[in-house]
Order: sequence, then structure tokens, then C-alpha cells
Amino acid sequence: MLLVALFAAQASAQEVADPVGEAIYRRGILPSGQPITAKREPDLQISGGDAACSNCHRRSGLGELEGHIRIPPVTGAALFRPRVHDGNVGAPPNSDAAYSRRDAYSKEALARAIREGVAVDGSQLNYLMPHYSLADADMASLIGYLKGLTRFKSPGVNAGVLHLATIVTPDADPVKRRAMLDVLDHYFADTNAAALAGGLHSRSPQGAMSMPNYRWQLHIWELTGPASAWDQQLRTHLEHEPVLAVISGVGGKTWAPIHRFCEQAGLPCLFPNVDLPVVAEHDFYSLYFSRGVLLEADLIAHAITGDKRLPAAHRVVQIYRRDDIGQQAANALRGGVAGVDLVDRPLRTGNGKQQLAAALRDIGSRDVVVLWLRPQDLALLAALPSVHSRVFISGLMGGLDQSPVPAASRGVAVMVYAFDLPDHRVIQTDYPLGWFRINHIPVIDQRVQTDTWLACVLLSETLSHMSDSFVRDYLVERLEGMLDHQMLTGYYPRLSLAPNQRFASKGGYLVKFAEPSGSRLVAESEWIVP
Repeated sequence: MLLVALFAAQASAQEVADPVGEAIYRRGILPSGQPITAKREPDLQISGGDAACSNCHRRSGLGELEGHIRIPPVTGAALFRPRVHDGNVGAPPNSDAAYSRRDAYSKEALARAIREGVAVDGSQLNYLMPHYSLADADMASLIGYLKGLTRFKSPGVNAGVLHLATIVTPDADPVKRRAMLDVLDHYFADTNAAALAGGLHSRSPQGAMSMPNYRWQLHIWELTGPASAWDQQLRTHLEHEPVLAVISGVGGKTWAPIHRFCEQAGLPCLFPNVDLPVVAEHDFYSLYFSRGVLLEADLIAHAITGDKRLPAAHRVVQIYRRDDIGQQAANALRGGVAGVDLVDRPLRTGNGKQQLAAALRDIGSRDVVVLWLRPQDLALLAALPSVHSRVFISGLMGGLDQSPVPAASRGVAVMVYAFDLPDHRVIQTDYPLGWFRINHIPVIDQRVQTDTWLACVLLSETLSHMSDSFVRDYLVERLEGMLDHQMLTGYYPRLSLAPNQRFASKGGYLVKFAEPSGSRLVAESEWIVP
């Protein structure tokens, strides 16, 4: 019982007592199940989710900056705190100075502000503030919820230390594990050295905003056993090692139990190294660089059904191993090519060459072959008769630039490439590669190491803009807002997030090998956002 109680206490700062107020604030839903209604100047009527308070004041209640317009915080501390001083107009939206220039609201004054758009001093609120039609009981629930939105540090922040975890699943590639941990260990050491020197600064060339001298403490949560046992292990880890967020991480065939745990615990999980992420439209705490093989499936579907320059496919044949993430990718592709004759030919454990030969036995020139296979299986194509139809290869599963596609197959093979082209990303990766050299980190998986470094940089820059308000929900919100301005994007041409977006890179290329041998890739398509 103690574990359950502690787990509940560690949930998001917004998990407060009144579910009615929470539904109104977050989703725009009344106790009756009907949507709330509101009017925005001059005569725009909005309702339901469009009218939810969290759209502007955010889940944390700490507000944000929309261009030159400051959306004020609506936490209990912000609304009901008496005037202290004249404040600072340019203060961050979550700071005391941002809301101490006016008198405290009473419940009655706050109800008037919500219904009529009139501030506590009698002036009109910004025209963006809707005027809500709420009954007295519903208004009381909403105000009670706002009073519970308090500014306090989340678990994992104490005595000048920010506690952060990374998670490793038992089926994670050991090379990727080592690659990630090498970067995390050195980045945390670098951060702590800067803190000891007098202030923590972002090590991105984009600037150096200082923040309080917090050290970073890394906790490595190594999971064991089947996926069904991970939830309890994660609960135990969080009980004994409360953390502000999960940074990076590395997984294998499934990340779903970790994703689900972080959503339930209100624990940010920032950019894990997984090729099969969880797509859940309404989840909040898990952020990924891309949709991985699910994005690849959409890119292939776009090429099969959307490229009018190519002849219509007679049949699509997908080949994958039953025990790998290619099976989920194949399912995603099936949903994206409705009306196309699609055949799955899964490989079982055993003689790969023999099974691959059987799967390719009757492929015709008008067929399309999709290979959701690892390098060791792709290498077997060299011993098989050449395929003369279009062949799509998963870049993530097949080794990207180092894919061992045999020379005889390169003329028809198209790789799905959910990253910037190698020649284009030289500048974007030059800085992390230089950092690896300075720190004597061997480059054993460049993509994993660059993604891990980028995740740390994004976290560092986000924390530097949080004004000591280390609240988990606010961390996610601030990261969403600053990602558009990120200059260094690693393997990705552009990164952006918005509310309800959990994947920072949205598209990819189709590429081909430039020559029968070698690793140089050339674009077969423009950048595609399916």
C-alpha cells in the first residue's frame, strides 16, 4: 500500500482532487458530459476542446508566451497571491514578478474574470480571453481546480540536484546501450563541472542562458525479464529513486510498457532511442524524435499509392521476421495501402537463406517487395537470384548507410530514409562529433550517440529557461515551445513540436545507393511528409 500511495503522490502536479474542475480545465467538458461554451471577441463562439483553458494556460497552468502576448499563469499561487511589488514586465511568465503587479483575486473576482473578461482591477482582459458560460457549481469546481495548481518542484529535485533516469530494456542492442551511456556519462560530468564552476550553461552554440547551480544525477534503470514485468520494476525504481524526467533510453522490440508507465506516473520521457515508438494521440509525457518504422511504413505507402509517375503495383509482398519490429511496420503499411493486393510472408527462426528464397520465389516485374529485415538477412540476398521488381528496404532496420544490400540488388532497391541526407547533415552533426572527440568517446553508433547528445542539449536548454520552476508538466511544455528555434538538429533537417504533437521530425526521403559498392546515398525523392 505504501508503494501505491507513493506512486500516486509522485504523479503530475495537476492530478488534483476535483475531477470536474480538471475536465473543464483540460478538456472543456462539463459534468453532464456536454461541452463548455464561450465567446471570444468580437463574436466568435467556441466550445468543448477548443474552449479548454489548457489550450492557452497549458496543462501546468503556468502559461506561456504567444508571440508578443504573455499568457499569464493561473495557478493558485499566481491568482490568489497578494500584490508584493511593481514587478518586472519582462519576467518569465511563470515567475513571481510576472503576476505580482496586481492585487490578489477573490473567488468572486475570478468568477467575473472568467465569465466577463474583467480583471481584478476592473480593466478588460486581453481579447484572446474567452467569456465562459458556467453555472455556479461548475465555476466553483473550476476555481477549486485552479487553486490546486500550485508552483512547486517535482519529485527528483532536491538539495541542488536534478535527478534524471535513463531506461534500458533487456532486449536492447548492447552496442546501442554502450553508445548511449557513454554520451550520457560524459554529458552529465560536463554539466556538473559547469555547475561547480559557477553556473550551468547550455553547451549548444546557440547561446548560454544560466540557471541555478544544479548538479545532474543519472539513475540507470535496467529492466529484466518479460515486458509484462517491467511496470512493477519501474514503479519500484521510481519509489526508491524519484526523478524529474527520463532522458534518452534504449529499447528493443517494444517500448509500450515504458510509455504507458510514464503516462500514468506523469513522468516526462524525452527522446528514447527506439525504432518502434508508441503512437497515442492524446498522451502527453513521451516525446520522440520520429515515428521510426511506422513513419517508414507511411513513406512507403505514399510511394506506392501517391507517386503517379510509377506504374500501379500489381501486388505488394512484405517480408519480415515474426519476432521483430518489422511485423508492426508491416501492419502499419497494410493500413496505408487500402485496395492494393498485399501479401505478408513472415520468416521463422531457422535457415534464413532458404526461407528468403521461398518468399521471393514468384516475384514478378510488376510486384513491389518490401523488406523489413536486419542486415544479416539483407546480406543473404547476394546468394539468391536477382529481383527485377521495385524493392523497398527499411533504413532503420537495414543499417542505413551501412546496409549490406548486394550489388546485384542495388539497381532496384529503394531505401526509406527518415533523416536528413548524409551530405546535408554534415554541419548539423559536426558539433556533436567534435564533442565526442574532445571527450574521447568512441563513435560506435553515430545515430544513437548523436540523438542522445541532442536529447541532453534540448533538456539543458529547456531547463535553463524554466526559472527554477522545475515542474514536470512545465518541462514538457517549455520543450515544445523552444524546439522550433533549435539550430542544431543532428540527423534531422528540422525539429518542431506543438501541443498534441509527440514526434519532432515528421518526414523522410526515398534514397538509392549511388554505386554498386560503397555507402554513398542519393535522393530518389524530395523530402516527404506523409
